[in-house]
Amino acid sequence: MILTSSNTLENKEIIEYKGLVTGESLIGSNIYKDIFSGVRDVVGGRTTQYEEQLEKARDIAFKSMEEKAEKLGANAIIGLKISYDNLGGTMGNTILVTAYGTAIKFE
Repeated sequence: MILTSSNTLENKEIIEYKGLVTGESLIGSNIYKDIFSGVRDVVGGRTTQYEEQLEKARDIAFKSMEEKAEKLGANAIIGLKISYDNLGGTMGNTILVTAYGTAIKFE
């Protein structure tokens, strides 16, 4: 499955647009990660715990989106976008990762 943020595939002919596909993933951080992250922010450095969790959540969202595209008979997703939203409130520090694009079939 080809994934691209471009709206076209170079040297490929799009023969069918299958429609919009999405994939979502939720990640929540816990108090220990929050404390550790706060310490890292004070002394400097990167908060790799969060980066690793975001990467996992993004991969889950991509996988979900790809599975939906495959069910439609697509072999690529174009116009790929990724959105990160902090749900906050009663959800604590829960981050929603959404990936979406247009499923297509190309030759």
